[in-house]
Amino acid sequence: MDSTAPRTDDPTPDARPSRRRRLIRNIALGIVVAILAVWLVLFITKGRFLKRPFESIVGGLMHRTVDVGGDFQLYFAPLRIKFYAEGITISNPGWATRPALFTADRIEARIAPLSLLFGKRHIYWLDLVNGAVDLEWNRPHSTNSWTFSDKKGGEPLAFPRIDVATVTGTQVRYLDPRMRLLANVAVDDIRSQDARIGKAVGLKGDGRLRDTPFTVTARLLSPDATANRGRNELVARMRAAGNTIDVAGTLPSIADIENVPLRTLARGRDMSTLLGIIGVAIPQTRTYRIHAQLVKAGEEYRFTRMAGTFGNSDLAGRLTITNGDRIHLDSQLATRRLDIIDAAPFIGYNPDIVAEKGAVAAAAATGAAPQRLLPDAPLPIQTMQLFDADLKWTVGIVRSRNLPISNIDLTLDLDRGKLTLSPLTFAMARGNVASDMIFDTRQRPSAVTYDIRLAPTPMGRLLAGYGLAESGTSGTIKGRIQLKGRGDSIHDSLSTSAGRIAFVMPQGTLWTRNVQLAELDLGTFAQKMFEDKLKKPVQVNCGLIGFTVRNGVAAADPILIDTSKNVIVGRGGFSFRNEAVDLAFRADGKKFSFLSGQSPVGLGGYFAKPTLNVISGELLSRAGAGLGLALVATPIAGVLAFVDVGDAKATACGPVLAGATAIQQRTTEGKPRDDVGRGTTATSEDGKASKGQQKNQRKKFLGIF
Repeated sequence: MDSTAPRTDDPTPDARPSRRRRLIRNIALGIVVAILAVWLVLFITKGRFLKRPFESIVGGLMHRTVDVGGDFQLYFAPLRIKFYAEGITISNPGWATRPALFTADRIEARIAPLSLLFGKRHIYWLDLVNGAVDLEWNRPHSTNSWTFSDKKGGEPLAFPRIDVATVTGTQVRYLDPRMRLLANVAVDDIRSQDARIGKAVGLKGDGRLRDTPFTVTARLLSPDATANRGRNELVARMRAAGNTIDVAGTLPSIADIENVPLRTLARGRDMSTLLGIIGVAIPQTRTYRIHAQLVKAGEEYRFTRMAGTFGNSDLAGRLTITNGDRIHLDSQLATRRLDIIDAAPFIGYNPDIVAEKGAVAAAAATGAAPQRLLPDAPLPIQTMQLFDADLKWTVGIVRSRNLPISNIDLTLDLDRGKLTLSPLTFAMARGNVASDMIFDTRQRPSAVTYDIRLAPTPMGRLLAGYGLAESGTSGTIKGRIQLKGRGDSIHDSLSTSAGRIAFVMPQGTLWTRNVQLAELDLGTFAQKMFEDKLKKPVQVNCGLIGFTVRNGVAAADPILIDTSKNVIVGRGGFSFRNEAVDLAFRADGKKFSFLSGQSPVGLGGYFAKPTLNVISGELLSRAGAGLGLALVATPIAGVLAFVDVGDAKATACGPVLAGATAIQQRTTEGKPRDDVGRGTTATSEDGKASKGQQKNQRKKFLGIF
C-alpha cells in the first residue's frame, strides 16, 4: 500500500477550527451553567453553609479568629453579593485586655463582587446595628489591636467605599496603658447617601486618665474623607478635675496623633489640678487659660507656642512632657507681669484666700495656729518622688504695693524627690537678691537648706512701701541668711533650723527724725523741730542687725548701729516656732543731751501682728524717779532723771562690716563691747548657749561679705 496516499478518515482543514469553537463554546456554557448552578444553590440556601469557610478564610487573612454566632447569609441577589451576619465577632490579639476587637448584633450589606478581587472594596449599601470596637495599644506601645498581619507593625484596617449606610448604636473603647488612658465613647447614628455622610459625626463618652475620671465630647468634621481614608478633621473637648481641655486638628488616621500638630486650649480654676491628672505637682494657681500647639513624638508630648494667663499674671513659653519610665517635665517659661497674689502659692498660700482675707487667713487654712504667717502646708512628698522636672522661668515685674521686685530668674531642678532652686535671683529696690534653696524629700523628714544673699540695696526705697520716705536717706543695706532645718513644710523646716542671719549697713545717711525717735531724745527732737531741721541727715558710720539661730529660735547677735551722734543696740530675738517677737532697742547719745528718755523701745507681738512699745517700763521708772526727786527736792532736780551725759562708746566698724558675732565686737579703742549681749535670748530652750554654741559665736560668719 502506498503510504503517501491520503487517509479518508482525517478531517478536512476547515473542520479543525469548527471543533475548537465547539469546545470553547461547551466550556463557556459549562462555566455559565456552573455559575448559574452556584448562583441557584446560593440563592436557594442563602449561602448559609458558607459560615464556617467564611470564618476560616477571613480569620486567616486577618490573623484573627472570626465567629458568627447567629444567622449567616452570603449569596448573589441577584448580581450583587448580599452579606448578612448576626452576632459577629472578630478577636483581639492575645495581649489585649478584651477578647474582641469588633462585635455587632447585625451586619447587612450589598457588595460589588469584582471589588473583592480588584481595587478598593466597594459596598453599595450597609446596615450596622450595635457595633462595638475595642482599640488598644500594647504596653511597649509597639503595636495596636487595629493593625493586622504577623509582620512587625502589621497592616492597618482599610475602610471600603460605602455608597449608602446606616450605622446605629456604635460604641468605641480606647485603651493606652502607657498613658494610663481609658475612654469609652458612643458614636452618634450615621446615615449616608451617595457616599456622603454630610454633617459632622458626634461622639460622647467618659473614661479615666490615670486615676482621674473625665468626660469627653468630640465631632468628626470630615466623616466623608475619613470613610474614604482621607483626612480626619477632629475637634474634642474633655472635662476632668474642674478643667476643660479643647483639642483640634487633622489626623492621618482616626486613632493616630503621632507627629501631628494639634491646637489645644486648657482652662479652669486651678492649673495644679490639671497637671495633677498625670501625677505632676505644681503650686496652686488662680483661674487660668492657656493655649498651645501640641505635637506627640514618641514618648514626648511637646507644647509649644504656649501663651495665656493665670490669675492676674501672664505666662508664655514651652513645655515638654516625657512619658517614659518616669514622667519628666522640661519647660522654659516667661512672665511679663506677675501679681504678688499669684505668687502666694509658691510658699504654700491659697491665692484666693490671700486675695479675699489676707496672708494670716491663708496661713490658717494650711493648718497654722491663729495669727501666724508661716504656712503649714506640707510638701507633696509622694508626688515629688514620682516625677522629675527642669524649669527655667523669668519674670519681668512683680506687681506689689510694698515689695519693689523685678527681673526674677528661676532655675528649678527636681530629681527623684530632691528639689533645688538654684539660682533664684531677682532685683529689689535697686539691689539684687541671689538665693539657693534645697528641699531634699528623700531624707525623712525633709532636709531643707536656705541661702539668701542681699546685695547692697538703698534703704529709703526698700522701706518706702512701709510708710518711710526715701528723701534724705542715702544708706544702703546688704545681708545674708543661711539656715538649715528638717521638716516637710516651710514652718517645720524653719522651726527646727540653725544658722545665721546678718544685715550690714555701711556708711550712709538717715533722717534725723528716725534716729531721734528711736532714741526718744525728746530734747534734741524738740529743738530740731522748732529749728525746722527734722530732715537734716544724720551720718551712719556702720550698722549690723545679726541673729544666731538655734533650733528655730533667733537671738540678737548683735544688733549694733553706730551713728555720728548715737549708738543703738538691741537685745532679744524671735522664734520661728510660734512666730513670737521680743526685741528691745536702746539708743545712747555720744554727746550730752537734755530731756533724753534714753530707754528701750520694745518690739513685740508676732510676725503677723507686731507691736511697738515706746513707753517702756524703764522709761516709766525714770519718770517715777524724776517725780520723786521733784517732790523731795526741787522741780529742777526731777529733770535730772532725763539727762543723758553722752557716754556712749563709739563702735569699731571692722567687725560690724564683717558681720561678726557679738563677742567679736569692739569699741574704737579696741576694747570688747559689754552692751551687745552674747547672742542668746530667754526665748531659747534653756536661755543659755552650749559650749559648742559659744565657740561658734567666736567664729567669723565666713563668706558673708
